[in-house]
This record gives sequence, C-alpha cells and structure tokens, in this order.
Amino acid sequence: MTKIGLIGCGMWGRNLARNLAQLNVLAAVADRHDENAAEFAAQFHSQQRDFDAILADPSIDGVVIATSAPSHDQLAIVALQAGKHVYVEKPLSLTLVGATSIANAAEKAGRRVMVGHLIRYHAAFCELQAQVSAGAIGTLRHIQANRLAMGRIRNTESVLFDLCPHDLSLILALTGGLPNKIHCAGSSHMTAGVVDYLSSFLGFENGVSAGMQTSWLSPFKEHQLTVTGTAGSMVFDDTKPWPEKLTLYQDSMRLNGEHFIVDRASPVALPVAEAEPLKDEMRAFITCCQTGHPAASDIAEALNVQIVLDQMQTALIDTNHAQD
Repeated sequence: MTKIGLIGCGMWGRNLARNLAQLNVLAAVADRHDENAAEFAAQFHSQQRDFDAILADPSIDGVVIATSAPSHDQLAIVALQAGKHVYVEKPLSLTLVGATSIANAAEKAGRRVMVGHLIRYHAAFCELQAQVSAGAIGTLRHIQANRLAMGRIRNTESVLFDLCPHDLSLILALTGGLPNKIHCAGSSHMTAGVVDYLSSFLGFENGVSAGMQTSWLSPFKEHQLTVTGTAGSMVFDDTKPWPEKLTLYQDSMRLNGEHFIVDRASPVALPVAEAEPLKDEMRAFITCCQTGHPAASDIAEALNVQIVLDQMQTALIDTNHAQD
C-alpha cells in the first residue's frame, strides 16, 4: 500500500490531508507548529511525526509539501535526497535557480517531482483540452485567463507566484510551447514591491496570443478561461455550477465588403462529470509514486512554468514603483 507523508498543516494542507486520508494513503503529518500537526493527526487518523522522521521511514513512498513558498527549495531537495517522490504545492520555487536545483536533485535521486498545478486535473479543463485538440474550435488563436478574487492577500509572494502558475500551466498545455514575447505590468497596493494586481500578455511563435488578469483585490470572484479559435470559442468558468462550467460558442465571422458580419449561435453547455480536482490530483501523485511515471504537472512542465514566471518577473513594470 502506498504511504504518503504531509509536510505543512495549514489551510491548504488541511484539504490535502482530507483527500489523502480519504484515499487511505496518509501515513504521517508534520508541521513546525506541533499543535497543528497533532490536530491533523487526530482528525485524519494519522501519525504526528517530525520531518526528519518521515524522511527516515522507508515505508513512506512520497511526501506532499504544503509549506510557505520560500521553504519549498530546501524541503523538496532534502526529501528527494532521502529517496522520496515529492509533490510540491505551487509555486515550485520563487526562483528559476531554485526550481532547477530541485530538478537536478530529482534526476540524481531517480525520483519524480509533481507540482500542484491543480487545474490541470480539473475535469472541465481536461474536457476542454480534449475538445481543442480534436478541432472543436478550429485553429487556436487566443487564450484569456482571468483569476480574480478578494482576499488571501500575501506579503511574501506576489500574485505572479501565488496565482499565475495555475493559468500558465493551462496556457502552456494548450499552446505546447513557450512564449517568445512577454509584457507584464502590475501594481503593489497593499505591500510595497509585492504586486497584488497583474496584467500580462504572452505571444507565441505560431501567432497564438494569451492574456492573464490576476488580482487579490477584486470585489467579485472570477476564475475563467476563454479559448478562442478560428471556428469558435470555449469558456471554462469554475465559478459556475457543474452543468455550466464548460460552454462551447460557435459564432462565426465573415467579411462583407469593408465590414465583418458576426453570425451568433446559441451557446452549448458541454457535459462534464462532477469530480473533486484535488482528489484527482492526489490520485495522480499516488500513481506517480507507484509507477515512477511522470504526472501531467511533472518537473518538465514545472520548469517551463518557472521559466515564464522568471521572464515575467524580469519584464514586470510595477506602476507603484516604476522608475521615471
């Protein structure tokens, strides 16, 4: 039986622990605050251990790291060196150097790294990706990702590293390559130098474009991915009920003299089987531990996302601290 250790008993760690327990693989939990680990151990019928004890236990196949982003590099590398497969909550790292160090440690240890790009495992996105690959909207033209909400404001990592990895992983999965043009501007309203609103534009060699609007300061919640092609569009709206999460639009445009005429068609809701994305993501990590095969959000994908994050960070103009 596969056994997993959880490192980090915070808010998101609770969701991970619940799913791992329901899948009967949660063997031990650890946290720098003993009282948090004790609470998790009692609630999820697991053992409270410290990090070193979890790594020293040969019966534990993998560890799930759900600690603060600055700690990811060190914890992941030490776990890999101990022979564990590793799942790291996004972002994998706050720097490309750190991400590369994790990748090198994984290769040396012969172990897999999986990153928590949760939406890659969402049933609606999986269906969208299959539909796009099958040509449902023709040739891909543009991807627009909006991830807006109020709250969960951080002062140690910006929205670039907190929220953008989700949408970057989706964009790169759909385009199949890295962008060759990046424009990125934002503002740091709550903490100086920590961007809490971000507007980004990516261009790809094949002419596909992508935009991202990201913020912690929106009065409404919007988690929406719009994928537009030559024969229509698909919208994945994760705030909608399951029967309405994925919609196909087959509007068409034609040139009539100097003007374009738009022929509107009734939108079609595409059926998607209801599932919990986090549980499916944990299933993927369990399979990774059992087989040694890479997951969809493996270290190769994680490095590509990190490369783009690094380029965005370099290109970023903070309008609150822009040089004159």
